[in-house]
Amino acid sequence: MLMAALEAEVTSLIDGLADQRDAAGHRLVVRNGHHRSRRIDTGIGAIEVAAPRVNDRRVDESGNRFGFTSAILPPYLRRTRSLEALIPWLYLKGISTNDFDECMQLLVGPGASSVSPTTVVRLKEIWAKEYESWSSRSLAGKRFVYFWADGVYFNIRLEGGHQCILVIVAATADGAKELIAIADGTRESEQSWTEILQDLKARGLEQAPEVAVGDGALGFWKAVAKVFPTTRTQRCWFHKSANVLNCFPKNKHTSVLADLHEIWMADTRANACKAFDKFLVTYQAKYPKATVCLEKDRDELLTFYDFPAEHWMHLRTTNPIESMFATVRLRHRRTKGSATRLACLTMVFKLAEAAQKRWRKLNGSLLLRDIINGVKFKDGTKVDAA
Repeated sequence: MLMAALEAEVTSLIDGLADQRDAAGHRLVVRNGHHRSRRIDTGIGAIEVAAPRVNDRRVDESGNRFGFTSAILPPYLRRTRSLEALIPWLYLKGISTNDFDECMQLLVGPGASSVSPTTVVRLKEIWAKEYESWSSRSLAGKRFVYFWADGVYFNIRLEGGHQCILVIVAATADGAKELIAIADGTRESEQSWTEILQDLKARGLEQAPEVAVGDGALGFWKAVAKVFPTTRTQRCWFHKSANVLNCFPKNKHTSVLADLHEIWMADTRANACKAFDKFLVTYQAKYPKATVCLEKDRDELLTFYDFPAEHWMHLRTTNPIESMFATVRLRHRRTKGSATRLACLTMVFKLAEAAQKRWRKLNGSLLLRDIINGVKFKDGTKVDAA
């Protein structure tokens, strides 16, 4: 099939240029036998291919020969495109550089061409350029309704210490979730988050999101208040529940989680407040740290009641980021950390970019237009303007 495709490609080229002739009436583009055979690694094993050769004597205005290069089988191709795409996928999934040869032989068969460490280095360089281009793209004309923000920490082998990757995922006006920022921060400091948010504005983001969802990192909330003062805050219940549970012995966790569940799963703000007060009364005497931890963020934990009920499951947690980084953490554990900060940053970017393709739209995505247009909601239902 490959040889037939190559023959058809050459035949189509020559027939299309049949009128191109020299002064003596001879064709300028003709067949010229075959190239020396070479082995190509494919998904079904290694095959020998002798590509047709073309003698192209046409010249451009500068006197340079046109020549012919096959679009199907470029001159230096040693693997099919499916296998070339497989190499970065294997690396991102945790296959180390030293294991590539064994992996390729299992996939293709004995005698598969080796994958040198320079191939992986070249991949990282390409990804770094892709990240640089992506992180400077224009956001002019974009409208993001919700933000989810979080910081994720990684170990760096060669440079030492921990690296904090700051991430923002946003909901667009049509309900799609979009990765809009990945940056190397100094912990989750106010300065780092401020730089990221100001960069979004500098690249054309004119309108503030309606709600930002995040954990208890004070740096993010201070930065949001400074850069997008009209944005409302929603604390992540997943993180808050974990913080509260840290104040209890393990044998209490099941009952405490059930009581917390009654709060954020209540159908109205009034019922949530009743469950909230019940939690405080139940545990205040014996576990004051837990009740203080919960009480101090009461308003921020219940912001979601002022938005459509269809969106509550999306607004109560930073799950869009947490679920994405489950894959990133798995890869990081397999390789025992990244070698450098740049390698870690680009690896996170590529894995997040791949995860983004599987994200689904928000429930009730059409209701985002109502939010943009200023429609008010109470307990998840539209408020009658009359």
